[in-house]
Amino acid sequence: MSLQLTRDGWILLSARCLRMFAFGLLSVVLVLYLAKVGLTDWEIGLLLSLTMAGDTLISLWLTTTADRFGRRNILMVGAILMMLSGIVFLSTNNFLWLLIGATLGVISPSGNEIGPFLSVEQAALSQILSDDRRTSVFAWYNLAGSFSTALGAFAGGWMASTSTRFGMIGATTYYPVLVAYSTIGLAMIVGFVFLSAAIETRPESKSWVSNNAMFGLHESRGPVFKLSLLFALDALGGGFVIQSVIAYWFYLRFHLDPVRLGTIFLFANLLAGVSALAAGWLARRVGLINTMVFTHLPSNLFLILVPLMTDLDWAIGILLLRFSISQMDVPARQAYTMAIVRPDERSAAAGVTAVARSVGASISPMLATILVGTGGWMNMPFFLAGGLKIAYDLILYRAFSSNCSQKGK
Repeated sequence: MSLQLTRDGWILLSARCLRMFAFGLLSVVLVLYLAKVGLTDWEIGLLLSLTMAGDTLISLWLTTTADRFGRRNILMVGAILMMLSGIVFLSTNNFLWLLIGATLGVISPSGNEIGPFLSVEQAALSQILSDDRRTSVFAWYNLAGSFSTALGAFAGGWMASTSTRFGMIGATTYYPVLVAYSTIGLAMIVGFVFLSAAIETRPESKSWVSNNAMFGLHESRGPVFKLSLLFALDALGGGFVIQSVIAYWFYLRFHLDPVRLGTIFLFANLLAGVSALAAGWLARRVGLINTMVFTHLPSNLFLILVPLMTDLDWAIGILLLRFSISQMDVPARQAYTMAIVRPDERSAAAGVTAVARSVGASISPMLATILVGTGGWMNMPFFLAGGLKIAYDLILYRAFSSNCSQKGK
């Protein structure tokens, strides 16, 4: 299909590509970098968890106020925080300062979206798209992000390995990655300057002034809060297997170097992107909720199988198989959330559900890192993740399957 996007649409899509490249760039080497600067496993785990927790609070404030203060303004604030967090990580190896930079800034340990960007961009795109095109464009939006994350993951491993040829040793081998991360944040700031007023909520639809509004929501509070609880459960499971943790597991279990880790996640994210592209086609035939559940369940079964593989090639193969269907639910989930709320609630709804995911995801990385670093328990994060995610799928289907004629296909 032809995307037929406006200039604003192309700016948002380009920002998504740049940002996800940066997130992928850093995610593969983040835990390795923190270990090189002298942080212990529990300190790394605490930093990863507080990164998610800090993102939760900041994103909640930014996304639930975006429709009042301007979506473009909030996107620029997020890009500034992203740039500054990279500068902090580049400037110090002090645990306290790294903790502050990770908590208040925008750092993605998972390689996935973090910060206010996704929520506000979804609302902005929904403002300039017709309902019948939303899921398909969101699928391309996610495809572009996955491809960019894949390239970033490969580039991160390659840059870390190549820097040793220029005399860099220890933690300094990861400095080029941090410089690139901050530079991309700066480029995003420049790009967002050129967004037009077309992405903003129309003044006549701003019913957020209602005294009954909570977190920017009014009529849609019930279903949005219900979805948020379920998304938090899914993210709690996902936090055990964020990309940095999986990379660390392969590093300890099979002694892989950054280049090979980057290559694995290059193909993993490429497969994830292609899988997301099929979401629009599938949703039109079976509905959004069915698309979310029926693709997510087998993905989680494959996740449980990964640590059961004693051979490296089999472990990589099962992981790639999991990624090949793991993201098909994402555009459907995003489109469903946008479809059940009013236009002036979209930033808030996307923000609240994203924050719920951040809350869930912030709890598990610390425990996951400790478990991976403890010989006899290193496989447990995969089992916990798969089990929690399967529970989410079953509860979601039971709660929302009656709406399988969902809007916004």
